[in-house]
Parts: sequence; structure tokens; C-alpha cells
Amino acid sequence: MADSTPEDRDEASTPDDTAAADAKSSGDEPTSDDKPTSGEGADADPAAETGLDTDGDADDSDSDDPDSDEADLESHHSPALIATAVALPVVLIVAVLVAAFIALRAPVEREPLALGPVPAPAADGPACQTLLPALPAELGDYTKSTLVEPAPPATRAWQLPDGGDPITLRCGLDRPLEFNRASPLTVIDGVKWFQVRDEVGKTGTWFAVDRETYIALTVPDGSGTSAVQTVSDIINANLPAREPTPGDL
Repeated sequence: MADSTPEDRDEASTPDDTAAADAKSSGDEPTSDDKPTSGEGADADPAAETGLDTDGDADDSDSDDPDSDEADLESHHSPALIATAVALPVVLIVAVLVAAFIALRAPVEREPLALGPVPAPAADGPACQTLLPALPAELGDYTKSTLVEPAPPATRAWQLPDGGDPITLRCGLDRPLEFNRASPLTVIDGVKWFQVRDEVGKTGTWFAVDRETYIALTVPDGSGTSAVQTVSDIINANLPAREPTPGDL
């Protein structure tokens, strides 16, 4: 068989082969329409499918999600809000109880006490001038009262915080009419006392009868004996004793 000539080879080449050879020789690249889409073919980018960036980290777009941020804030602050909601009523209750306790303990403002005058010829004498400054501001649960002016001379009074019948002391009195040689005496802490009962007023008045002057301490029933004991100690410490001088029978 005879060898083909160059002319025969040229004729055997089809137009399509010629076009392909021309495109290859010219170096034309396939257009974008001819390239495989994302996710197709072996050249698909795996990072695009997994949502990872080139450093292998998760896509930052999730961190910008406002719903996710709000959920994080709620998870962080919810325990604090719950603790505050529980503690606030407790604090308020404690504050109310403390205020009530302070109010109960606070002294009640009492009205000045009015006392009637009694004969006291030695009220300005040295014995009363020595005794009165030594008297305490408190006698047990009783505290010193303010007296309505003009107050009787050489007189002191004490009342309970909410008022009521007072304990009164009067100095420089005359000898009690009931005190005579047959009167029984009670010795309390070195002081000789003569007692006169007032059944109507529910009080007892104790007269110290063994000092330079007569001293009367009036005590309401039920107030105890601490007032008489305290005043006895003060009298005994400040005024010298002497023999009583009772009246005749």
C-alpha cells in the first residue's frame, strides 16, 4: 500500500480536530460556564462544606448570632438574679424587725409629773442638800421623772417607761402623826423605817426615822423592794444615824 501524502493527511483531519488543536495551541482556558460548581468534582473546597476557615477554626459567623449571645447572658446572670430575688425580701423583713425592736427599746416621752405640796420645814436643810444629789436616776425599772413646776422642795420621783404610778421621795418632813413609841420599825440596810399603808391608793410610804430629818419614800404596790433597799444604802452612806424620837401614845 502506498504511503499517504501530506495532502492526504490534511484531508483526513476533521474540522473539529483542527479547532481543538487550535484552542490548545492558543492556551485558552475553559470559561466559567465550563468549570465545575461548588461541591462537584474532585476540586471542591472541603473547607466550604465543613464551615471551617483555612486555619481549621469554626466559622466566626456563628459567634455573631444575637440569639446565642442573649442565651449566654441569661445563663450567666440568672443565678445572680435569683439570689437577689430571694435575699431582698429577707433583708426587708430583718430591717422591719430591727426597726420594731429599736422602737420598743426607745424610751417613751412622758408627760411631766404633777405632785402636790406637803409640809417640809427642813427641805432646805443640810441633810436634804446632801441626800438629793446622791439619789440615782434609776430605781430598778423606774427612771427619774420631770416634775411640773413649781415642784415641791426636796422632792424626787421615778416612773416606769410608759408612766403610771410613781415612786416618790420627799426630804425634810415633819414627824409622821402615826409614828409613836408603839410603832413597829423595820431595819433595812442599817436604816430604821416606819411604814404607813394606803389601801385606797395601793401604796406604802416608808419613813426613815433615825436621821437628822424625816425622809419619806412612797412605793406603789407590786413594784418590789429594790427601791427601798437602794435608798437605804444611799441614806446610810450619806447621813449619820441617830436614835429615833417617836411621839407619845
